[in-house]
Amino acid sequence: MDGEHYPPVVRAAIEHISSRIPDCVVIGAALLGGREKLALDGSFDIGVPVVDGNTPEDAMRAAMARFAPELVLDLSDQPVVDLRVRMNLVTLALLSGVAYQGADFRFDPPPRPRVATKPSVAVIGTGKRTGKTAVSAHLARLLATRGTPPVIVAMGRGGPAEPELVDPATFDLSPKGLVELALSGRHAASDHLEDALTAGVVTIGTRRCGGGMAGAPADSTFADGVVLANSRPEGLLVLEGSGQAIPPVHADATIFVVPDTGRAALTEGLGPYRLLLSDVVVIIMTNATFADTGAADLEASVRGVAPGVRVARIELRPFPLEPVSGRTVFYITTAPASAIDLMAAHLEREHGCKVVGTSAHLAHRPKLAEDLERAGEAEVVLVELKAAAVDLAARFALERGLEVVFCDNRVASLGGDGSFDELALATTDLAIERHNS
Repeated sequence: MDGEHYPPVVRAAIEHISSRIPDCVVIGAALLGGREKLALDGSFDIGVPVVDGNTPEDAMRAAMARFAPELVLDLSDQPVVDLRVRMNLVTLALLSGVAYQGADFRFDPPPRPRVATKPSVAVIGTGKRTGKTAVSAHLARLLATRGTPPVIVAMGRGGPAEPELVDPATFDLSPKGLVELALSGRHAASDHLEDALTAGVVTIGTRRCGGGMAGAPADSTFADGVVLANSRPEGLLVLEGSGQAIPPVHADATIFVVPDTGRAALTEGLGPYRLLLSDVVVIIMTNATFADTGAADLEASVRGVAPGVRVARIELRPFPLEPVSGRTVFYITTAPASAIDLMAAHLEREHGCKVVGTSAHLAHRPKLAEDLERAGEAEVVLVELKAAAVDLAARFALERGLEVVFCDNRVASLGGDGSFDELALATTDLAIERHNS
């Protein structure tokens, strides 16, 4: 509540709460600010103990620490609590596992039960195609190199009807095999298939539908996928989010992937909630000039919300999964059009091919179909395993006798609090420590 309300009005509202919320007992209050209707001595007698703070958020933290409530009831209003402040207060409640209710809204903590029986690291992001899969696959390769390969559990809006285990040693992940899978009616570019192909570890695919403001899917089979992963001999799990959706199970540690265009997603709405859940923030640089002009500002925004979080800056570089040296290539990606020239130049410089055409429309089927008509000059269609990669791009290429090579996006560290490899492995060790404590 706030000091813009006359104390008897707040007291009456508290007395009426039990009639609106059965079995609700008010045990304390946070004075968020406002002095118009406070007494000269600053007192605010509303019949229950009151705490305050320098900011609304400080007052909320003080109240949560003192009263340990099961519900936060918002009796405040403009001008003390605007939308930004209110969402900050919601974030603090949800992080404590406490519901937050107002006059015409309610936020409940997303249920994330402890399903995994092994240490787990979640990889989440600000939205779709921010680099979660590339980061998950890179982490899995690091762990495999260290001798502790994980199982990746992924969820997607095109995932299989039931959790599907894919072992890259036995599952046909060739272009032809995936086209046949697509012709059977499956989404043959689902994240778990990309993970298996690029990381070379066992993956489990699940599906989800919808996503809430705090990252909960409306419906998913993810928990069943984790149960399946528990039965595997691998000792670690990588839990991969989907879009803004967060894996709906408990994770022992969390890596948060943010594009360099994502400042608003960090600071607006429930963006701070994802930040405060995380142990490491990975900023993906997509703009070559941003490293000098904007990275420090974005890092400052991150640390302004989560002062103790560690930050890594990276970029994603295209990496053909088969040799393309000396070949002419038509390159297809989901990367922004502004970055495609840099990526094509990297392919020519580092992999010895000649890029004769590009398309940034992998996620836009009509435009991709138009772009593919220009692929005839190429010997190879080089395509990321995403979106329409299989049912449209690979199928088109194979029908015209072109070779299909899938393209990964590999992590390259650009600075921060340490290299990505160092921070990712340290985060895994932290997950193991937390799981075993």
